[in-house]
Amino acid sequence: MRAKKVEFDVTFINLREKPDWFLKISPHGKVPVLKVSSADGEIVPLFESSAIAEFLDEVVEPRLHPADLVKRAQNRAWTDYTATFSNALGKINYAKSADEVAAGIETAKPCVQRLEDAIARERGNDGPFFNGKEMCLVDAAYAPFLQRFLINDATLQTGLLDGFPLVSAWAKALLSDERVTGAVAPEFSAAYDENMQRRETHVAQLKQARAAAE
Repeated sequence: MRAKKVEFDVTFINLREKPDWFLKISPHGKVPVLKVSSADGEIVPLFESSAIAEFLDEVVEPRLHPADLVKRAQNRAWTDYTATFSNALGKINYAKSADEVAAGIETAKPCVQRLEDAIARERGNDGPFFNGKEMCLVDAAYAPFLQRFLINDATLQTGLLDGFPLVSAWAKALLSDERVTGAVAPEFSAAYDENMQRRETHVAQLKQARAAAE
């Protein structure tokens, strides 16, 4: 919506204490949910990120999907790959020990390599985004997961992206863009750190140890 300059109101909720009104409109109890007006004026909730993104791309210009049908299908396929990618990064983010972090890095490398290969093979330009100069739906899909990983990696210093220059440059471009950084609540970083602490992750242990040393 920020990329398309859509006017909207946002309500952030605490996912550990989901309000009843939210549970009534979100079948899976997940965010995001987008409330829109139907053709007959009824307010309808849309759920699931990819469905919301596809809807917005169809009704609001400029289109973020490629015009070329083959390229559009490839983009949709790489958007679907976010589930595999986020699961791999999650093994690092939520690791509870240095050994688990190391194992998570090895699990994540093939997933990052596939993205590296896709950018090299399919983009055909210098970016900075997945398709080129303009942000697309693939960028919007991966940005949240790269954002969370880089928050933790500032402490973990895994070096995971060092061997993948195209993905590394892509991540830096996304996290330098206000459309990405402005899409989360102001207190997001603090809330994310608290989540890491509740889950007793290795990154939280490192942050606590460094804070105590200071």
